[in-house]
Amino acid sequence: MVDLSIILVNYKSPQLLLDCLATVYAETTRHSFEIIVVDNDSQDNSRELTLAAYPQVIWIPMSYNSGFARANNAGITVSKGRNILLLNTDTLVKNGALDKTLDLFEARREYVACGVQLLNTDGTHQISGAHVTKGGLNTVLPLPYLGNFVRYWGYKLNARVPSVTSVSEVTDVDWIVGAFVMVRKEVLAKSGLLDEDFFMYAEEIEWCARLKKQGRLCLFEAPQVVHIGGGTSSSFYNADEWNNGKNLWNRRGRQIIISNQLRIYKEFGTAWFLILTWFYVADIPVFLIGLLIEKLVKGKKAKYSWRNFVEYTKNIGVLLRYCPKILSKKPYFYKVS
Repeated sequence: MVDLSIILVNYKSPQLLLDCLATVYAETTRHSFEIIVVDNDSQDNSRELTLAAYPQVIWIPMSYNSGFARANNAGITVSKGRNILLLNTDTLVKNGALDKTLDLFEARREYVACGVQLLNTDGTHQISGAHVTKGGLNTVLPLPYLGNFVRYWGYKLNARVPSVTSVSEVTDVDWIVGAFVMVRKEVLAKSGLLDEDFFMYAEEIEWCARLKKQGRLCLFEAPQVVHIGGGTSSSFYNADEWNNGKNLWNRRGRQIIISNQLRIYKEFGTAWFLILTWFYVADIPVFLIGLLIEKLVKGKKAKYSWRNFVEYTKNIGVLLRYCPKILSKKPYFYKVS
């Protein structure tokens, strides 16, 4: 049995994949590993380029764009490692990070899953994990205008900032950013694999909630991995949509809203799902009034546009159409068009 099975999901990003693999092979020298690439029907030359450079890679083709959860599960199913690493293709391994992570992980048996300090391309720290807030209220912080109100009262009530950007040696967290999640394979028999209702976004948060029932989760400071961000998803959504991941009025935002609410329902139940849905709906008049005032005061310098408002309203309409399906508890692939 190898020490580590590394699973990467590829979708029309051959160069990112090749760059990532180059760093994995160059920087991982002390532990045995296998690499499994699951391809989400890229319909390009990703397979040919990858296997020409790294013939030892195990290549699993999906017949459709199955998203993050289903593709990673396909890789986990055939993996042979004692430990599993879900690694984004838009990452670069630095200074023996995988070897360091395995050393730390093997020494700390109280942890069932771990992440590392993620870095932006300029070397600054990136959000690497987070603490869960009650009912998942932090997911409404990006709401135009209303999100600022929620944030204000969060600070007033001394609520803990959920995101962990700077890791200190070993930092316990409730969930780990999906760009780098290492898990002991033995715990998956009880925790289960990723939930295949999810297409993209929030699936690792819901998974970590189940993993945490089997043991603690942490981030390690010493291993560092560069996370470019938006690599695979930008091949599916318009590339310029990555410029602001908090936008809730575009196609990506529509998927984020549905996935977040699906996770809220699965993790916190019906009551919190309905409460957060109310926040999304209530923000429509708040958005309208706030935008009207800001336009009158700032004119073209207003933060949002009328198009933002219209598209946000449409996205909330989509959320409301999905509510009965989510509340039905029936399996469904929530890939939003």
